[in-house]
Amino acid sequence: MNDKFFDLKKEKQDRMINAALKVFAMNGYEHASTDDIVREAGISKGLLFHYFINKIGLYSFIYDYSVKYLMLELSTGVSKGETDYFDLVRQIRGAELQVMYNYPYMLQFLNESRKENVSEALMATEDKRGVLPHQYNQLMRRADLSHFRPETDIEKLTKMIELTVSGLMTERFVNGDFQPELFGEEIEKYLIMLKKMSYQEV
Repeated sequence: MNDKFFDLKKEKQDRMINAALKVFAMNGYEHASTDDIVREAGISKGLLFHYFINKIGLYSFIYDYSVKYLMLELSTGVSKGETDYFDLVRQIRGAELQVMYNYPYMLQFLNESRKENVSEALMATEDKRGVLPHQYNQLMRRADLSHFRPETDIEKLTKMIELTVSGLMTERFVNGDFQPELFGEEIEKYLIMLKKMSYQEV
């Protein structure tokens, strides 16, 4: 990419980033159209390619930017001393919600990118693909698991939460009614319910 992209006004940078995030999130790399991206961003195709050369250059930048942005939010949004499993999950989801205030489609893009099967896109992001899973694992390793009922399968519980969050997010975006505050409230209700079901005492 052309580093002069960061010389643009922040509003224009974010408009281009958000447009790319939305189109890649909704269509995947193969079916994402740069025509749709420039239309969404309100810019010319020439300007887009001036900064990113081609579609794979843009995709690679968007992926790298998303990983770094989310990593920053996780580093500031999750308390270093927190050990309660559900509070850790709550703080992680809170950090993700902060991301979505500025970049509504960033989490959806990162979730969808895990299903990506186009070799060009996979190769362009290969060195970054393990960063977020590693960070999430490191954060959740802090959890004190002594509060759980003996029969609780914590690995399945974690997977259930991930799938619930991802599914609700996709549903809201498809319906066109995604709002971070309401999404956060909905996730909180699920976490309260699951905590009551899986902890020995609440």
